[in-house]
Amino acid sequence: MEKIILNNGMDCPLIGIGTFMLSPADAENSVREALKMGYTLIDTAAAYVNERAVGRGIKSSGVEREKIFLSTKLWPSEYENENAVDETLERLGVDYVDLLYIHQPAGNYIAGYRLLEKAYKEGKAKAIGISNFEGKYIENLEQKWEIVPQFIQVEAHPYFTQKELRKTLDKYGIKLMAWYPLGHGDKTLINEEIFKKLGEKYGKSPAQIILRWHTQMGFVVIPGSKNVEHIKDNLDILDFKLSDDDMAEIAKLDKGVRYYHRTDSQLVQFAAWKPQYERK
Repeated sequence: MEKIILNNGMDCPLIGIGTFMLSPADAENSVREALKMGYTLIDTAAAYVNERAVGRGIKSSGVEREKIFLSTKLWPSEYENENAVDETLERLGVDYVDLLYIHQPAGNYIAGYRLLEKAYKEGKAKAIGISNFEGKYIENLEQKWEIVPQFIQVEAHPYFTQKELRKTLDKYGIKLMAWYPLGHGDKTLINEEIFKKLGEKYGKSPAQIILRWHTQMGFVVIPGSKNVEHIKDNLDILDFKLSDDDMAEIAKLDKGVRYYHRTDSQLVQFAAWKPQYERK
């Protein structure tokens, strides 16, 4: 498994499995099967309401906890809850997480980030990150963080490579973890002629070419699926490398177009919403 080195010296796999929009049953099965086939990075969140299922999947996989890079996120309604981190660990059934994010720049996100810094100092989170922070939100947090985050999780794909945001990330050595890595399944993106051509060249599918592009951009990619064959295919991208010319051709696709458009009113709603966690 290829890895990247974070700004605190840790390493992280470049490919993982995401659990967004997976039911508890599907999340448990996908995590278990992914770990068995060689994945070591698992990403979840309190808001996905499947942390307990992810924990069960980890345990039933038979893979040692120390060999897994586990990532989760605190939701805005928990940013002022001093017990939020311990409650997250309890749901996952672990003593620590490898990466802990605040999920949205909503509510008292400075208090939320302080929880991350405290968890980092106490060893409950080996790395910390921010999710969906761009523009004025990351600029504000940048002035107030004590510990520089190791990761940011945002939308990124060949149509939207986060050029402007990466100027800030590069300054601090913050790594990017991409969601919607395949453009939310947009067939227009996946069926771009360049991906068909490169798929024929390397004997891969267009989706595998896109995922390989992510890793060569230095992005960590976490496609989610409940289909075991898709999970297997998503991992099968490390036996080839796109050339510099290939990467240059793909770069021409960047249109600055994203699929998800968040509004300020949604951030207000995020701050008020409380996930109904799965019972023990």
